[in-house]
Amino acid sequence: MTLYDEIQELKSFECPDRCVLSVYLNTNPTDLNAQNGAWKIHLKNGLKRLDEYLKASDDEKEIKAYKTLRKKVEKEILDNQNDLQKGVIIFASPHEDLWSVHYVQVPVKTSFHWETKPVLDELRYMYKAYPYTGIVLPSFKGIRVIDTSMGIINEEIFYEFDSGLEVWTEQTGVHSAGRSAGGNSFAGGAHLGGNSGSHADDLDHRLKENLERFYKDMSSKIEKLKKDRHWDEIHVVGETEHAKSFAKVLQKKPASCVYKNLINNSPGQILHEVFEV
Repeated sequence: MTLYDEIQELKSFECPDRCVLSVYLNTNPTDLNAQNGAWKIHLKNGLKRLDEYLKASDDEKEIKAYKTLRKKVEKEILDNQNDLQKGVIIFASPHEDLWSVHYVQVPVKTSFHWETKPVLDELRYMYKAYPYTGIVLPSFKGIRVIDTSMGIINEEIFYEFDSGLEVWTEQTGVHSAGRSAGGNSFAGGAHLGGNSGSHADDLDHRLKENLERFYKDMSSKIEKLKKDRHWDEIHVVGETEHAKSFAKVLQKKPASCVYKNLINNSPGQILHEVFEV
């Protein structure tokens, strides 16, 4: 399920009584308010205040449900404290076993809520600031696509380029079309060793033509992904020639072009280059 689909479900989620815990926690290591474990204090105090508020209501059933979720939320965040990014967003409820956790790479304003439905105001604000986006990285080996929203990596896809040239038949480590590319390397350069003079020039020319044809064919697939995944923007990242070639075949000019070979970089590094988050 994509984040977009999950948010649609969260919008319609509601309990007959208060039973939904919404947590927004700033864990940004560069933010003075969250540095050196300060976020742990904010987490503890925020959850404690809700606890005290509920005790005053004297509703045993509600208090019991909240305490169970509080322990679960604290365990989730503390168990993953070494992998925290800029923020954590959690929606939890015993009703229909709601458990939605997102570790994001965009700024989050700390807040805690206990209501009949998920509190999505901050999420909507983050959506406007960091919309649903497709990041496309074209290269000689193929096209890497990152589906992202609000600093969350929803999915990665790699479409392999078949050059149609015999010198390209022996390739390793390349993912087939549609498979996830997370945590894997993608070669970004062409090596036509053993060829010289006019023969090499002919191969280069044929390779370029085939690559441009591949980019043109892929543009329709990217446009379909944009529609299906509800992307508001498309960003193109790659070596200058590749980025410009692919941007040219898109129906609409991309929101930006980053002229850097980041095909082997981690998703987080790529997001940083595109959004500077």
